[in-house]
Amino acid sequence: MIDARSHLWSTDYLPELRLGLENLRAHKLRSLLTMLGMIFGVAAVVAMLSIGAGAQQEVMAFIEQLGVRNLIVEAREAPDNQTLQKTRKLSAGLSFQDLRVIQSNLDGISAASARKRFTPSKIMPKPLVNDIPVVYGIAPAYKTIGNLQVASGRFFDQGETTAASPVAVLGEAAAAGIFGADDPVGRYVKVNDQWFRVIGVAGPQLTVQSDVAGIPAQDRNNIIYVPLYSSVFRLEDGQSAQKDEIDGIYLQMNQGADIPGAAAMIRGISFMRAMQFATLVSFGSVDWERSR
Repeated sequence: MIDARSHLWSTDYLPELRLGLENLRAHKLRSLLTMLGMIFGVAAVVAMLSIGAGAQQEVMAFIEQLGVRNLIVEAREAPDNQTLQKTRKLSAGLSFQDLRVIQSNLDGISAASARKRFTPSKIMPKPLVNDIPVVYGIAPAYKTIGNLQVASGRFFDQGETTAASPVAVLGEAAAAGIFGADDPVGRYVKVNDQWFRVIGVAGPQLTVQSDVAGIPAQDRNNIIYVPLYSSVFRLEDGQSAQKDEIDGIYLQMNQGADIPGAAAMIRGISFMRAMQFATLVSFGSVDWERSR
């Protein structure tokens, strides 16, 4: 039986195999091009799948760093001055009162911080690169909410926030861009016309190149953190009077809190408070919705 099968294989398949090898030798260039096409095609598919998986992991790590128990309310920025003036006729924008109303009506909040973002027109010392850091005015609780680590120096406290002290904590890229390899702690940085004393440098933060769940793309390493009231009272530009009093609210809920329920509560408050021009981001349920 085995001999019969061997004879059948040699008579049926061996001639075709020999003919195929002879054709490959006879058309070496065609065979080489076909083989390269197969190799590059498979490599391209594998590379695209790897890039997609890597991007997904990066976004998930970014969301995890922001905090799955966090709720973020983002003010919608008007694209131009005309739109901003029209918006102000309908809504006063996001304010400290909105934060107080949310804190009074929402149970289970473990930490909360407003945010006042400011884009300076000039920085001194002049950054080594053209990418000017953005200023975040925040409360000390943001350090916990944003999972922000301090690599050197310290973070500002509640007393410095209440007093609107001119102190700052630099993001990793901001510190490198302004002071290079020198230690910035104890030195001064000028934001527009205001001097701030650097008291700390934040550790590296994950960042993404595109919007995630309604949060605009932002290099989280190229940020200057200052006390909330320092940003409100010390920094201004030509449109400061028309902008929202604050442009973001960060909330961290207790472990085991009903995150979707808390998000629904904030949406309800937004209707009553006429916060039509804000975006609610909920990482607890990994979804986001614009208040109408």
